[in-house]
Amino acid sequence: MENDDRLRVGVITSPHGIHGEVNVFPTTDDPQRFKKLKKVYINKKKDTLECEIESVKFFKNMVILKFSGMDDRNEMEKYRQCDLMIDREDAEPLGEDEYFICDLIGLDIIDEADNKIGTLKDVMTSAANDVYVVEKNDGRELLIPAIRDCILETDLEKKTIKVHLLPGL
Repeated sequence: MENDDRLRVGVITSPHGIHGEVNVFPTTDDPQRFKKLKKVYINKKKDTLECEIESVKFFKNMVILKFSGMDDRNEMEKYRQCDLMIDREDAEPLGEDEYFICDLIGLDIIDEADNKIGTLKDVMTSAANDVYVVEKNDGRELLIPAIRDCILETDLEKKTIKVHLLPGL
């Protein structure tokens, strides 16, 4: 399966303990989803390693994972800062008007008259709402709150996000 068919659910931050566990910073909306996963993929530069999940624990804002057959802290050290990926079909179902961030990055941002404003470069998450980071046509950065008043339509087929720019943006 291609990496494009996979979604990032976390980043290994460090080994945990001496028996091969790792601390994972979750990049998913619901860290509890790790309990349902049977396998993940560790992306290490150009290599991808499929790992069966043996156990899942939680501590503060971290997920602690143990992979089958990986029992040495030193072995796990080499996976520090590696992304944890899942197959797209193992992802939680999305609700209406919900999208995976990786599917939005690179979409053209257009105004209500279909004029291109720029390209979506990143999505910042916050407690209140997500914020779209747009690289404008002139190279400057524009921040657009991902709220119904601003995001009018997302069309993955046309690769566009139609927005209404509030005064002051």
